[in-house]
Amino acid sequence: MGAAVMAAAGGIGFVIARRLTAPPGARVYDLVVRDVIRHGEQDAAVLDRTPRTQASGFYNLWLEDGGWVRLGAVVDEKASTVTRVVLGVTPGADLRGGARASWSGIYYRDPVDAGLDALDVAVDTPAGPAPAWLIHPSGVPSDQWAIHIHGLGSPRAGTLRGVLVAADAGLTSLVVSYRNDGEGPRVGSGRSTLGATETDDVRAAVRYALAQGARRVVLFGWSMGAAIALQLAVDAEFDGAIDRLVLESPVLDWVTTIGANCRRAGLPSCVGLFALPWLQRGVLARVLGLRSEIPLAAFDWLKPAAELHVPALILHGIQDTSAPVRVSRLLAQRLPYIVRVETFDSDHTLTWNADPALWRARAFAWVSSHADG
Repeated sequence: MGAAVMAAAGGIGFVIARRLTAPPGARVYDLVVRDVIRHGEQDAAVLDRTPRTQASGFYNLWLEDGGWVRLGAVVDEKASTVTRVVLGVTPGADLRGGARASWSGIYYRDPVDAGLDALDVAVDTPAGPAPAWLIHPSGVPSDQWAIHIHGLGSPRAGTLRGVLVAADAGLTSLVVSYRNDGEGPRVGSGRSTLGATETDDVRAAVRYALAQGARRVVLFGWSMGAAIALQLAVDAEFDGAIDRLVLESPVLDWVTTIGANCRRAGLPSCVGLFALPWLQRGVLARVLGLRSEIPLAAFDWLKPAAELHVPALILHGIQDTSAPVRVSRLLAQRLPYIVRVETFDSDHTLTWNADPALWRARAFAWVSSHADG
């Protein structure tokens, strides 16, 4: 009986660990546009009512035909549907009743869509050349740079919400990719190492910035990208170079994050513990498809030995079901003179979407104090 229970636990842990580290998959179109109606002078989309579709703020629908639809405020709410104002539709997009769509907080498709002039460059990383966008907002390189690091399963376009703040502050931005993210070089099985090896690729991006004349650098990290940013912030190589952090919905402890995502999927959070051996033990990690184990303890910022000396602004949603906001608050309690937390009524990585004006104001003030310092 005990052996059967252990085998079942091991099997559950394998499935969780495998899903967590899986290569980026195809977007799932799990939402149906029920109708498109007129609301005053604008079109409005009628959608099934869910926690995502009824959230306040600004979002995108990715249509199955490849088009995008920008959505604004909820203008009508019924028991089973919500109606949201349509703020824009990409040319040729087929927005109609019955269209299949995917909900997204990624608001800009690419730098052009965000009104930014970007150069396509490649950063030479240990995994190979990694594509990046280089953006000089004034057309002239600055010695103040921002490096933007996307999260697990998200494209680098998701960070453009923060790039606009850096551009307003006059910072040159480098929007990076890294191994096995669907845009950077593919290594081995294509699986994520949850920041362990991806940090090496972003380290190369910081070196690139310094070689291009950056004197000081702000790191913008989103979710797992924040975990990577924190690793680099305590790297002795960049003492005095990495000046400040802007962390959106940061992963500050993978064990807590894995448990939270199990709960998000309808499982007890303790089930996440079954995944840990598959990630942290070399033989099991190789069975999973990884080249070596992942040192999860290195990403625990609440452990007593964790030291952070770079000022960090954390922007976190109180409804975050992936990376609980309580961990950010605990970090701020431990480091009150260096860590500041701003909360929003949103889920994971959607604080900008919930209140873009407030997000920009908070991030701009933080980045500008860096630029002036």
